[in-house]
Amino acid sequence: MAEDRQKYRNVERVMKGVANHRRAQILYLLKEEPELSVAEITKKLGVNFRTVSDHTKKLVHAGLVMKRSDSVSVRHKLTDLGHKVFEFIVTYIKN
Repeated sequence: MAEDRQKYRNVERVMKGVANHRRAQILYLLKEEPELSVAEITKKLGVNFRTVSDHTKKLVHAGLVMKRSDSVSVRHKLTDLGHKVFEFIVTYIKN
C-alpha cells in the first residue's frame, strides 16, 4: 500500500510540473530546440527571466527537464519522461 501511495505521489509531481501553460510552452520549445539556457528561453518566449527560471525549476523537480552546465550557462533539455509528457500534450492539442 505504501508503494502505491508513492507511485501516486510521483504522478502528482509530474502533473503539477506541467499544469501551467507557460511550462507547456517551455516543454514545446525544448522539444524543438534542446539545450537552451534560461536566457534563451526567455528571449524566445518574450517573458520575464525570473518567470522562466521558476518554471524551469518546477519542470526539473517534476523530472521532465534536465540541466547541464556548459561552463558559461546552464542548458536544459527534455528527459525521457519529458518527451512522453510532451507527446501526451501534443495528442491532446490535436484533438
